[in-house]
Amino acid sequence: MQAVMDIQSQSLSAQIYEQLRYQLMAARLQPGARLKIRELAQTLGTSETPVREALLQLVRDGALEMKPGYYIRVRRLTLREYLELRDIRLLLEPEAARKALANIDDAFIGKLEEVHEALIRAELEKDYPAALLANYEFHFSVYRRSEMPQLIEILERLWIQIGPLLNFLYPFGHPSYDGPHQHLNVLAALRSRDAEGLARAFRDDLTEGGRSFVRYLESVETAPAATAATPAKRSAFS
Repeated sequence: MQAVMDIQSQSLSAQIYEQLRYQLMAARLQPGARLKIRELAQTLGTSETPVREALLQLVRDGALEMKPGYYIRVRRLTLREYLELRDIRLLLEPEAARKALANIDDAFIGKLEEVHEALIRAELEKDYPAALLANYEFHFSVYRRSEMPQLIEILERLWIQIGPLLNFLYPFGHPSYDGPHQHLNVLAALRSRDAEGLARAFRDDLTEGGRSFVRYLESVETAPAATAATPAKRSAFS
């Protein structure tokens, strides 16, 4: 009986872990947000044990951190950490897109265009959570077509760290571009089956689109008391 209970607990813990990973990748949580085991357990209608196991796994993944007193919060990346993660993404995400190209058809491109349009509408309406979710869906819809599960797992581990920072930064300077939005260049490269153009568009999206994030992080780190905003409280499952 104990073995059955352990398996059930592990299965539930894995489900909670996946839900929290999604919340982090889709930028639903902010850096510094405290995740209370008891509150999450009550929200999910479960015991505290699987919640604790899921949170501790995310601590090991580097997305959360445990502070003195055994409370857990979303980790806040420094500028240096952000740039390191961006450099890794610059190596991996264009390759995922290139590998995905052979598995993408016109119907997929049409749906991806709708996701981008939803992102633009959300930005115009200053609905930043919706914009961030659309951005996540745009990128991973392409990457998952690579049919490279190990690569996707690596990218997800990067995004669970970067997602909360994007949540914090987006209202202060969402991506801007010298020319057309790089997502439009992604769509154009997909239509023309241009693998190199596709990889370049994803690289440029990270570097060109992320410049405002870098500038704001620089300002926060040089004058934290004056410029750093206090993260909003938000449930992990809101």
